[in-house]
Amino acid sequence: MIHQKYRKTAAIFLLGDVLATAAAFFVAWTLRFQSGVIPLFDEVPDFRHYLPLLPVALVIWPVVLYFHGLYQVRRARSRMDELLTVLLATVLAAVLLLAFTAGYRPTVAPESTDPLTFSRVFLALFAGVSLVMVSTSRTFLRFLLQRRLDRGLGLQRILMVGAGALGKEVTAKIHTHQEFGFRVVGFVDDDPGKAESSFHGVPVLGKLADVPRLLAEERIDQVFITLPLEAHKKMLRLLQQLSQECVEVRMVPDILQYAALNATIEDLDGTPVINLSQVPLEGWHSLVKRGMDVAISLTAMVVLAPLFPIIALAIWWEGWGPLFYSQERMGLDGKPFMIWKFRSMRVNAEATTGPVWAVKDDPRRTRVGSFLRQWSIDELPQLWNVLKGDMSIVGPRPERPAFVHEFKHKIPQYMMRHRVKAGITGWAQVHGWRGNTSIKKRIQYDLYYIQNWTLKLDCKILWMTFRSGLWHNAY
Repeated sequence: MIHQKYRKTAAIFLLGDVLATAAAFFVAWTLRFQSGVIPLFDEVPDFRHYLPLLPVALVIWPVVLYFHGLYQVRRARSRMDELLTVLLATVLAAVLLLAFTAGYRPTVAPESTDPLTFSRVFLALFAGVSLVMVSTSRTFLRFLLQRRLDRGLGLQRILMVGAGALGKEVTAKIHTHQEFGFRVVGFVDDDPGKAESSFHGVPVLGKLADVPRLLAEERIDQVFITLPLEAHKKMLRLLQQLSQECVEVRMVPDILQYAALNATIEDLDGTPVINLSQVPLEGWHSLVKRGMDVAISLTAMVVLAPLFPIIALAIWWEGWGPLFYSQERMGLDGKPFMIWKFRSMRVNAEATTGPVWAVKDDPRRTRVGSFLRQWSIDELPQLWNVLKGDMSIVGPRPERPAFVHEFKHKIPQYMMRHRVKAGITGWAQVHGWRGNTSIKKRIQYDLYYIQNWTLKLDCKILWMTFRSGLWHNAY
């Protein structure tokens, strides 16, 4: 039922986006070529020559919206956040459509040899109108869905068995996503201390023995069982009772408290298996992120190529030694790799100390190295690591194996950060948690990134990096 609600809601918004995009196409055509608002310097083109762009747009727009997470349910997404996401997606979709028109040049007539050039004004109008119409469509659909729920249509009444921490958490999440039409009407719990109390505005209606009576009195559609593991026998007795009732039963296993990342249900030849460490960066999402990494790293290496000889000359001028510095780091799934940097320290700087953290005004750094680290220029060779596939542009910063072995025994969930590729920049770094700073804080930000990854979040981190993250007090 929950997955059906997700899919149904996503399908409604998908249909609305497709219709809004199609309508925007015709409105843009009318504004550009029929209304007279914008002066025409040539004759009006045949609409049939523009019509092949419509199915292309109807594919590009939903796909881009999908990869920006607009068909996924997210907690506490504001209307402004959705509008900004639609704006970003529309710009990207318009760029993709423009790229398509650069390669698609049909001839106007069989006797003509001149290919058709699509109006850039029309394409700009189409992007602007689609932004307005998609945003308006989504607002209107959300209003209709909410009004339908307010009238009680399609509402699923839920009885929550267990008023403990897990039951309260599930209830809070149901309240957050009211668009699914779930309403918790009450709790049942055998704890006498919780009798006649309420949580999140939902009352405790009785004990577990009262469940059969409450099913009829409260017109319950679904029962959510959120009992702790030690209540195993009570759970079995309740399931036996519920098997004799016409009601849907959902069980929320208490083991989810041990899930560091997103948990999912998998199927092993008919046997359900709970995956406690599911990450969003798998399958198609991983392919998209890899494509972005290759595109950005290749572009950056080409653009910055003239700068590399200057950096190399500066390092060589200050003193003899290698231009690059390689160091073993731990990456995806705990596998080691060699990370590359421009050398910013004296040769054999750790010969006597072994692996140690860099500190402010580190005496091991050279003068050129201090400048390189202050502006993060020493990190540029890691573009090669990204191109090879050892790293990503965005992700948790990789640590040295010696530090990893130390931290994994001291900091809970530390190794979870190795479920994705390490990055040149990351969510923790753009918030100031880099170098010799709190490891626990970095872990919090890294896990947030892993749990909430989207293409939009990667773009946001890149923007924050270029806006304020290139310069830092190097450690």
